[in-house]
Amino acid sequence: MWRESVDEGRISPGGLCRGAKSPHVPLSMHLFSMIFLLLMLQARPAQTLFPSPEDGWQIYTSAQAPDGKCICTVVAPAQTTCSRDPRSRQLRQLMEKVQNISQSMEVLDLRTFRDLQYVRNTETLMKVLDTKLRATDSQRSSNAKSFQELKDKMKQLLPLIPVLDQYKSDTKMIVQLKEEVRNLSNVLLLIQEEMGAYDYEELQQRVMILEARLHACMQKLGCGKLTGVSNPITIRASGSRFGSWMTDTMAPSADNRVWYMDGYYKGRRVLEYRSLNDFIKGQNFVQHLLPHPWAGTGHVVYNGSLYYNKYQSNIVVKYHFRSRSVSVQRSLNNAGYNNTFPYSWGGFSDIDFMVDENGLWAVYTTNQNAGNIVVSKIDPITLEILQTWDTGYPKRSAGESFMICGTLYVTNSHLAGAKIYFAYYTNSSTYEYTDIPFHNQYSHISMLDYNPRERVLYTWNNGHQVLYNVTLFHVIKTSGE
Repeated sequence: MWRESVDEGRISPGGLCRGAKSPHVPLSMHLFSMIFLLLMLQARPAQTLFPSPEDGWQIYTSAQAPDGKCICTVVAPAQTTCSRDPRSRQLRQLMEKVQNISQSMEVLDLRTFRDLQYVRNTETLMKVLDTKLRATDSQRSSNAKSFQELKDKMKQLLPLIPVLDQYKSDTKMIVQLKEEVRNLSNVLLLIQEEMGAYDYEELQQRVMILEARLHACMQKLGCGKLTGVSNPITIRASGSRFGSWMTDTMAPSADNRVWYMDGYYKGRRVLEYRSLNDFIKGQNFVQHLLPHPWAGTGHVVYNGSLYYNKYQSNIVVKYHFRSRSVSVQRSLNNAGYNNTFPYSWGGFSDIDFMVDENGLWAVYTTNQNAGNIVVSKIDPITLEILQTWDTGYPKRSAGESFMICGTLYVTNSHLAGAKIYFAYYTNSSTYEYTDIPFHNQYSHISMLDYNPRERVLYTWNNGHQVLYNVTLFHVIKTSGE
């Protein structure tokens, strides 16, 4: 299996919190764990099996992990030479294991230091006791009470004898363990010398070729039919009951800025966070003050600009973030506004911008279409309508909607129990009723948008910013088939 992983910020669900007190574990148990790791190093890395070049691409899912990473799982027909190099794979695995051992050694050294302190304290106590015993022996006239006190202290020290013996044994094992790590480091150096070093320009050329292949593959993987939606992943709880949040679907992979717009009417303040991690923490943001207030929550950020509906009008606005100015605004002819044809939840949601793999869209309704949902392809530069489809689905019966690969998917409610109920295909001007479960965790969705770059659904659900992974079904044939 070929797995693409793009880092999106993040949240580490595992690990021991700094400052937390862990229960005392005998030193020998940690040494046993370390020896087990060393034994694992002797095992040969498993060979990865790939399908033959004649096999076509078979794409089963594209999703985002709970820690925020985007994952696409594919059975691929070909692999690069470097990924098949067993020496490179062995070196990488050994380096990872050495790193793990080094981290464990740091923990072990810390605990060894604590044990040394414990031994020193014990030795001090035993010396004091020995002094008192000598004094008692020289003064046989000591009373029975003092002698009994010494006997009691001796009983307290008796259990420490096996601890000290075990510590001596563990110290020898630590020495052996360090020696094994040194040997392993030598093995890594030998492998590295055997492989030799690639020229920087050659490596750079390989990276460029791999990036070109990845981009070509991503273009093929971009579209498919929606077959499932994951359980919700709550990113943050912030703001009022209604609002919207988004990332730029056209931004480079390293650009993870998040835009946040609280409220559904007359708002003008847009917060721009530097990354998803900053958004989660509520830090490192700048504020944009729009020249015109917005209506609804159907805003999108596309190629560095915000597209939104101007309050109390059917005018759509393109606001450029870098210049902090309006690039263009235009009336969306005959489009309803001011709660004339909203979604079932209201909220001035008459005009809803969307972005998918095919570009910029607007979803709205006109009197001429009798309140049915209209989908229009929009020129992102001029805001002109390029093409329009009448879906025949009443907008007031829809909870929310989103576009994937030129297909409009509609939910039957904004409340709990909602499902993706209707799909309209613009490439064939046909529709079908669907039955895709959709878990509405916080019972009131006021914004739902698909992000083609990350292949996730962004939602604003009752003051919670939530993500959903999507599963798309598509089988892509190679050119030879």
